[in-house]
Amino acid sequence: MSRYFTEDHEWIDVDGDTATVGITDYAQGQLGDIVFVEVPEGGRRLAKGDDAAVVESVKAASDVYSPVSGTVIEGNAALGDDPSLVNSDPEGEGWFFKLTIADAGELESLMDEAKYQDFVSKL
Repeated sequence: MSRYFTEDHEWIDVDGDTATVGITDYAQGQLGDIVFVEVPEGGRRLAKGDDAAVVESVKAASDVYSPVSGTVIEGNAALGDDPSLVNSDPEGEGWFFKLTIADAGELESLMDEAKYQDFVSKL
């Protein structure tokens, strides 16, 4: 499994042609306490950069973008009952959605963990 990151602070775990997407620990820290999450439903087709989900915190509401093109397999239903999972485990149980990757070549434009940490250190 490989993990990639975007400049919009999404992470994406890739296992074959399946990807799991969430927001980074840095992003959840910037948002503060998460109070609501809307995730996409299965079957929705997303292009790279499309608005895929919404996250609302006590500070602000933000869109979560799809790091790659694909078809949503499932949204994380657990976030509807407990949006604080994004705060407590943003890069684990707080994932937002899973999708089937349409174009694996799009992964090449994303950052690996070292590049992402360097990117965040300059913010």
